[in-house]
This record gives sequence, C-alpha cells and structure tokens, in this order.
Amino acid sequence: MRVYPEKLAGQLQQQLHSVYLISGDETLLVQECADAVRSAARQQGCSDRQVIDAGVSNFDWDEILQHATSMSLFAERKLVELRLPSGKPGADGSKALIEYLEHASPDDVLLIIAGKIDKQSTNSKWYKTLDKAGVTIQIWPVDARELPRWLQQRVRAAGMTIDQDAVQLLADRVEGNLLAAVQEVEKLKLLVNDQHINIEAVTNAVLDNARYNLFGMVDAALAGNARDSLRMLHGLRGEGTEPSVVLWVFIRELRTLYDARIDCDRGQRPQQALTARRVWKNRMSIMQAALTRHERDAITGLLDQAAITDGSIKGFASGNPWNNLEDLILGVALGLDRSPAPNRVAY
Repeated sequence: MRVYPEKLAGQLQQQLHSVYLISGDETLLVQECADAVRSAARQQGCSDRQVIDAGVSNFDWDEILQHATSMSLFAERKLVELRLPSGKPGADGSKALIEYLEHASPDDVLLIIAGKIDKQSTNSKWYKTLDKAGVTIQIWPVDARELPRWLQQRVRAAGMTIDQDAVQLLADRVEGNLLAAVQEVEKLKLLVNDQHINIEAVTNAVLDNARYNLFGMVDAALAGNARDSLRMLHGLRGEGTEPSVVLWVFIRELRTLYDARIDCDRGQRPQQALTARRVWKNRMSIMQAALTRHERDAITGLLDQAAITDGSIKGFASGNPWNNLEDLILGVALGLDRSPAPNRVAY
C-alpha cells in the first residue's frame, strides 16, 4: 500500500509490515523515512541488520535470495536492507525480489531504499508485488511553492510556531536545500525563548549577529533619514548579508503601511490604524512619519519597486539587487520622485 512520507510515522506505530520500499531523489527525506523504519524494526526485535548494495558492479541477485532462507544468529527477527540507487532492478532483480517475498520469513523486514522510480516501473510486476506485500513510499522534491508549507510542518514538529512572513523569509534563505532548512529550524529552536518564531528571530539567525543593525536601517528609512539608511545598507552588504533578507524586512513594513494607509483614508487616525496592526509604541512615531509622507499610490509604487528588487535577486528581472535596494530605501525615505542616490557605490 502507498503511504505518504508525512504519514509514515503514524503507520509504523500501528503496524510494522514485512516490506518497505522507499524511493526518491530527495536525499534528506529518503534518509529520514529509512531511519524511521529502522527504528521501528529495532523496537520490534529486528536487532540483526544486514545490508545489500545492488549498486556495486557485478552484483549477484542471488545474494538477496540467500537472506530469504538464512537464519539470523543474533535475533529471531532481522532487517534486510537493500540499496537500489538506480531504482530499476532489471529482469534478474525483478525475479529475485518476487522470489524473496515467497520464501522470506514473515517476521523479517525487507527495507528497499531506491532512487527515483518512474511511472512505468510503478506498473511493473515487481513493484506491484512489493506494494501489495507491504508499504511503498514515493518521495518527490519539495518545490519552491511547497517549501513554506513544508517548513511550517517542520517547525510544528519541533514544537514551535512561526509567522507567515518569517516562514517565507526562511524559505527564500534556504533556496530549496532541505538539509539547510532543517539546520536553520534547529538553530531557531535554540534561539527562541517562547517557542514562537517571528521574522526578527529568523533575521537574527540568518545574520549571525551582523555588526550593522538591519532593523535600524529600516527604521532610518521610515523616519526619512536616507543617508544613514544607505550607510547601514552598505555595511550589511560588507558583512555578507544576503539581499533577500534586507528586502523581506522592507516588504513587511510596506505591507503594514499600506494596510494602515487604507484605514486612514477611511477616516481612522494613524495611531489607531497602526495600533490595530500591533506596531510597537517605540516605533509608532517613525511609522506615523512614513504614513504622513506616503499616500496609498506611493506605497503601491514602493511595493512595485520591492517586486522588481525581488525579481533581480531571483534572476528573472533586470538590475543589480543592491542598487535596487538603494532605490527602494530612497523611495521609502524621500519618495519615488527624488534625485539620484547619494554616495551610490558601484557594485
């Protein structure tokens, strides 16, 4: 039967089957699923683990048949682990796998760790036989669209919660590298005190205590101080800060300003609109100053500039990301209709 990777732990708690086939080319997830099966097998008495590597040259499929009939010297049950990097056993392997299932003890567990298995192979006799006899787990790469949801699941599994803007920044940070994503989550687990991850926590973890303060740069821009904000931007770049980190902090503030501007246009007072969006009291004055400078169309233009900057960072829009960030800072501090950037550094 087919089981999704995220459901495997629950299935193993209910019943340990005699066959598990784990396939895919997402190394981390394949390894985690295999570790889960190994752990469950050990708990059920399979203390003898025998590993067979079908990826070596001149591999003889009779080897797996020998494991079907041999008795374990150390335990009543054994775990036979077959590694099949190609995902295709071929004619001899297909025959051997089917024959193994006919002769192996139902108390033993066969764990097959395979590379990506194509659709044609899932319709083959050997695959269907394994699927009927036990559990098949197909693992697909986590694409950019699915990565934020996957990260949220990992954070919840670690006993924490995370804000939406924080999880998006984290997704941009790891760029599809799931191992790096797991490492970042573990780092955040050590850093946060209340088991909740916000964008400040992610930024601090990413920056690794950079000398220049990212939030100070944003606040300077919101307060209208373009020169100090640009100086801090150049310092952050010199510290090795990634432009995506800088951008996401700006986007968060611009979205807050846009929503508050709509409420102000409907008659609310700026302080009331900002308080409704949980703006801290010590930042109220700079946010009010930014609201005073920018009408709704101006903030829309700044969000458009942020989108252009994001595109240049990801490679599908023109322009240098750092130059685009300078333009964004100047737009926030002075407005979009302004003179060229002071002290622009050639990158």
